[in-house]
Amino acid sequence: MFSRKNRRPKSPEALKAWESLEAGDIPGALRVLRTVAETLPLGELAPVVGRAAAAAGFDDLRQTADALAAHPEGAQEQYDFGYACVERGVSYLAVPALREALRQVPASAAALRELVSAYEREGRHREAVEVLNARESDLAAWPDRYLLAYNALMAGDVALARTQHNRLPDPEDAIWLPARDRQRAMLERAASAAPVSPLDGTDLRGWQYVMGGCVLGTLSPYGFDAGMNGRFAWLQDTTDLCLQGLLRLKAVLAAAEVRPGAVALLPDRDSHILGLAAAEILELPARPYAPGEPGTVVVAYDLNDLADTDQGPDIVAQLLDRAPGQVLHEHASCWTDPPVVAADSVGLLHQQVTAPWAERMRVDDDGEVGRSPADDRPPAEIAAEIVGADPTPDEGDGTSPADPVEKLTDFVTAVHGTWLRAQRSGLRSSGPVTSGRFH
Repeated sequence: MFSRKNRRPKSPEALKAWESLEAGDIPGALRVLRTVAETLPLGELAPVVGRAAAAAGFDDLRQTADALAAHPEGAQEQYDFGYACVERGVSYLAVPALREALRQVPASAAALRELVSAYEREGRHREAVEVLNARESDLAAWPDRYLLAYNALMAGDVALARTQHNRLPDPEDAIWLPARDRQRAMLERAASAAPVSPLDGTDLRGWQYVMGGCVLGTLSPYGFDAGMNGRFAWLQDTTDLCLQGLLRLKAVLAAAEVRPGAVALLPDRDSHILGLAAAEILELPARPYAPGEPGTVVVAYDLNDLADTDQGPDIVAQLLDRAPGQVLHEHASCWTDPPVVAADSVGLLHQQVTAPWAERMRVDDDGEVGRSPADDRPPAEIAAEIVGADPTPDEGDGTSPADPVEKLTDFVTAVHGTWLRAQRSGLRSSGPVTSGRFH
């Protein structure tokens, strides 16, 4: 006989995911579950998750899923399952179980914090605010009120974030000091940007500065009204865009009255090429990157790509604590997978990028799609091509608002007092929230 946990689910959605698992397609099953997790009964969701966990070798998640499948109404089983889902990086599967556990035991601080953690990891900050606000009078200062302030800020409600932050006493546990300092810095940056930046749902430059302390130089002219708000999705970069970004960097440094003495060349090929071009544009000497060297502009093409090189992890770690007057510029920064170190200046935000000199996709005259080989010329020759490129902005699809360089420099002039004081780590989580047993 088959055990209960091996029975095929009855609902069409859960069955579709189950069949993906039978075919050995764990990612396919999880994609299905992502779309239906919050509408499936927990008794239908848990067996599918348990089978996926078993296939992936995640015994902790398998055990909690099996327990939930056997007792889908049990608050402890719901909490344990949700906790394991968060720990295994599938927070969207945790939300319905943790929400139900909190409904059953509304006074549970553990269930509340774990649900907030799941919401945060999914970028669902407004829902985190709602669940915390519903219990506002009973919140502990640390971490609960801090989490309310943080999620309010991440949801765009600066006023609520400031109100809740101002109610926080100094934490008794020193583990919370970095989180407090980071949140304080974010609110200071919001205050400095507010006179020149609306900080509304489309203000990409303003929010990029508030969250990470970096100045965004250029905005994508495509898909603004479709929710991109100036971000690129898939981008085959050009020397024109590289030049635009470097000219914007020059304008940012001038507006902030920052006068570096040299450009520091990073060792990866992409960054080396762009660094040589930056030295020409900024009229500065170029020399190899040295850790902790003050008064230099460190130019990276893509920090995630740098981190994947042999020397990259060490260099990225060094850039977390930059020297006085040292400015980190990243040309192409991934907004769906932020680098672990936040740059001071970013040329553009992308989801996926191909450098102008890398192997690229092309469409031939006959409509066939092919690949162009990488440009293996010496870095200096490609850098000269960037310097001689056309910096005229692309008109795009006509939906994006005008973004002249004067708008950027006005922004920098307003925020320069809080610029270059940002915490250097990338923005990934709310802080050291730990979860205990459900009670």
